[in-house]
Amino acid sequence: MALAVSALILTAPNAVAEPVDFGKGSDTKETGGRSETGIYAAARIQYSGSVAKGGGTGNVTSTDVNWTPPPCWYAPYLGAKDFKKEMSKHIDSQLKAPGMGGTAGSAIGETQRHYEDGYGWSGSPGYKDYNVENDGKGMFWAGVENPDEPDYLKRSSCTDLPFWVENDEAPPPRYEEAISPEILAALAYQHMQLPDTKVALAPEATTKVNLPTWAWLDKAVFDEVQATAALNVPGFNIQATTTAKPVSLKLEPGTKDAVMYPASGECVINADDSIGEPYAKGKADETPPCGIRYLRSSGDGTYKLRATITWEINWTGTGGAGGDLPNGTFGNEQAVTVQEIQSVNR
Repeated sequence: MALAVSALILTAPNAVAEPVDFGKGSDTKETGGRSETGIYAAARIQYSGSVAKGGGTGNVTSTDVNWTPPPCWYAPYLGAKDFKKEMSKHIDSQLKAPGMGGTAGSAIGETQRHYEDGYGWSGSPGYKDYNVENDGKGMFWAGVENPDEPDYLKRSSCTDLPFWVENDEAPPPRYEEAISPEILAALAYQHMQLPDTKVALAPEATTKVNLPTWAWLDKAVFDEVQATAALNVPGFNIQATTTAKPVSLKLEPGTKDAVMYPASGECVINADDSIGEPYAKGKADETPPCGIRYLRSSGDGTYKLRATITWEINWTGTGGAGGDLPNGTFGNEQAVTVQEIQSVNR
């Protein structure tokens, strides 16, 4: 049944289900329905909140190198009558393909029996006439690829044959990759766009050798952000909101000739949700709680000060579900000019 399965893995650019790929490449449309190029999934994941434009991946980098968004999942596909029309047409074309025989032909024949004659096996009951007698009472679910997963084998690993799920019921437990609030939360994380925050510096842009440079972020300029992913089809409506809260700021001076405050370069969040402390007149001789002291001039160029914020990630979803996801980071670079203090000796 491998041939039939592989033909029914749905691709999903920007995590929105789109045409089944029959080996001729995928269409880039994101609408439902059917066309000459393939079958379109009925279910679409909708994103809102702080997400990348155009459905692209966001700018968050997970601090857990072993964590990745789901490479594929199972989602509502078509009602019984529409599924019969498309699947029977596909099976018929496969059976009539030149050279289709042996093991491959037998697998296609078993797939046909599965949907037409009720032929099933352990954990996968068969269907009579594609279950059209229950049209409107549920949907067939099928595998959806995450196009942002670079590993083809992982991306195309949801290979079970499409299966029926009644309206307002959860898919069978054995389909661990069935779309869920937790999977939606991970996809919202993948598409989350964090604010492009610039760290306030004093002195600003140009400082002096051995002069402490104060760095801070006011709560007003950076706050928690949220991204929501939702799937709404007849009889099945779920969503999840992923929230990112800033917890620390990491400063990298762009040169080894610098002293960091604190020594780790990691400035933690204050009680009022700010980071660091704004410079004020009279503090020139004080040590900043968050900042840098450059030890050498940048000459005719600049140092690339990199400021990376660590965000704590958690999520909540339909039915009271929720939990934590790995922390995320996002950083920017700022050009800093460091000058020598000029003096005259007499």
